[in-house]
Amino acid sequence: MKRRHFLITGAAGAAMSLARPTWAMAGAPAYLTAASKAGNSTWLVGLTEAGDVVFELPIPSRGHAAAAHPYRAEAVAFARRPGRFAVVLDCATGKEIARLDSPEGRHFYGHGAFTADGKLLLTTENAYEIPAGKLGVWDAEDGYKRIGEISSGGIGPHEMIRLNDGGFAVANGGMQTHPDYERAVLNIPTMQPNLTYLDAAGEIIDQVEPPTDMRLNSIRHIAADASGRVVIALQWQGNPLAPVPLMASHRRGEELTFFNHPETAKLKQYAGSIAISADGSEIAMTGPKGGHVLFFDGVTGAPINGRALPEASGVAQFGDRFAITLAGGLLEGGADGGNMVEIGGGYSWDNHLVSIRQG
Repeated sequence: MKRRHFLITGAAGAAMSLARPTWAMAGAPAYLTAASKAGNSTWLVGLTEAGDVVFELPIPSRGHAAAAHPYRAEAVAFARRPGRFAVVLDCATGKEIARLDSPEGRHFYGHGAFTADGKLLLTTENAYEIPAGKLGVWDAEDGYKRIGEISSGGIGPHEMIRLNDGGFAVANGGMQTHPDYERAVLNIPTMQPNLTYLDAAGEIIDQVEPPTDMRLNSIRHIAADASGRVVIALQWQGNPLAPVPLMASHRRGEELTFFNHPETAKLKQYAGSIAISADGSEIAMTGPKGGHVLFFDGVTGAPINGRALPEASGVAQFGDRFAITLAGGLLEGGADGGNMVEIGGGYSWDNHLVSIRQG
């Protein structure tokens, strides 16, 4: 894909954007998350920092994560891998704006991100017949029409995030899958995850891979601080009894740094969401399969402690600490404790809690 696709500008597009509802008009939700209810109904839910449900909007089947438009009250809810739909929702009116269907030979990986100006949406995708990782490109100013795709820089792109400089980080998990084989990993002997950086024009500018003894540690979920440091939640695909670290961090130009924690085994080799506190002092990483959360020092990466939290799933910044979705509600706090906020409705949360930073 050519650079010009990322540099579309124009007064007409800006005027169209400004005419649409803003996040403030949608009741100023602080977070988005996907959830299920009894009877297998599936929803995109907007939450305030107090745990109030601002809206719940139906989606076709189980969701995974969401991408919030930088300033319009629009969110894209992505199907869980290997889903083929994404739904663009007007969070002020509760109406569906557009439905994204993955092209032939592609499926979504549950994540995406907008460009800084909000004009384009990028989606992580599996080109499963090649196989190759792709980032689909959709025009958010023209009904979310697909206008192209670019390489993700690896196999199995999962979470991607926009960095403060307008570029992106992409977690290429390394796992080759095919929808005919559900979620089976087909390339264990050759699996090689990586973390890929793209500039604001979509050009790959840096990549880093785990060392050989860590190549089965799939890079899946990521977060970044204001300086561009990326922290990584890993999912081990090797011997289930092997004691391996599930958290890493990276700065461009350096090697990956892995961090052990005495309670890592409680995550059952599966780290879910990860976040850095706003003041940079703590890192929190959830283990949905183990009902546990690990906390690390945000500067040194040293382990602080762990906490048993049932169905701990998504984590995002809350003040100087975290908001964590768990069974029955939301925990607001950090390694030293916190306040449990009950949320009615019988929700079962999916893995992610997406913070909305209003522009």
